[in-house]
Amino acid sequence: MPVNETHALDHDQELAGLDLLELAGDTGESRGRRIWKATWPKVAAAVLGIGIWQLVVWSGWKPEFALAPPRQAWDDLWGYAADGTLTTALGITMRRALTGFALAIVIGTIVGSLVARIPTLRAAFGSLITGLQTMPSIAWFPLAILIFQLSERAILFVVILGAAPSIANGLITGADNIPPILLRAGRVLGARGFAAYRYVVLPASLPSFVGGLKQGWAFAWRSLMAGELLVVIRGKESIGFLLTQNRAVNNSSGLLATMLVILMIGIAVDSLLFGTLDRAIRRRWGLLDPAR
Repeated sequence: MPVNETHALDHDQELAGLDLLELAGDTGESRGRRIWKATWPKVAAAVLGIGIWQLVVWSGWKPEFALAPPRQAWDDLWGYAADGTLTTALGITMRRALTGFALAIVIGTIVGSLVARIPTLRAAFGSLITGLQTMPSIAWFPLAILIFQLSERAILFVVILGAAPSIANGLITGADNIPPILLRAGRVLGARGFAAYRYVVLPASLPSFVGGLKQGWAFAWRSLMAGELLVVIRGKESIGFLLTQNRAVNNSSGLLATMLVILMIGIAVDSLLFGTLDRAIRRRWGLLDPAR
């Protein structure tokens, strides 16, 4: 047999072996097992955290009126759910969070797109966006209350200012890391102006943009909680209002129960929304094993 034919045969056999490995990876694990593998570390971490909490209570470091045990906090949480208090508070808080975050996405995307592609705007506002991102959200509330009084608009104002700079910076960073050859190829194919943003810049910036969205949500959520603690609106008993109410009456178990709700919302949004979006993008880009 000629040497070239021998090399071709060996190459075909290697590719066949890789195909078999890929098929084995695709069928070797059920969807339920993959979900369990992703879930059990979070469950284990929650159990560990509750165990440490209970041990601290048993140690007598603080009296139970100041640091309630997990069972007592769970009872208060169940009580809030049973009488509708939790549902009402979650509805008000999540409506504020989604409205403010949606507006921040629109503003951050527009500002980030313009600053990323226009050198004059980059020189004028690039450092300002970073400065706004690093500014504590609590520092905006005196101004927000002065302008908008104790109102929904004061809370939304701070939520938007907390989230929009992170979203804009994520898009700017993504645009900065686009290989120049992609931009040149887009221009050759006729992608100019808005078409260049739509078909080249935004798709190529997606990984960094999603990172900016994730960070923007974290800032928005923190800003919202600070706002609900400072701006109490009559008739709108939010999650922040529950924190203030429990602190006022020295109800440690109710306070801890409310804090657990805030923590669970943060974990759920990160896992179900941003985690799913991040995996979908990495799989689309070929950065994630399709079998996972």
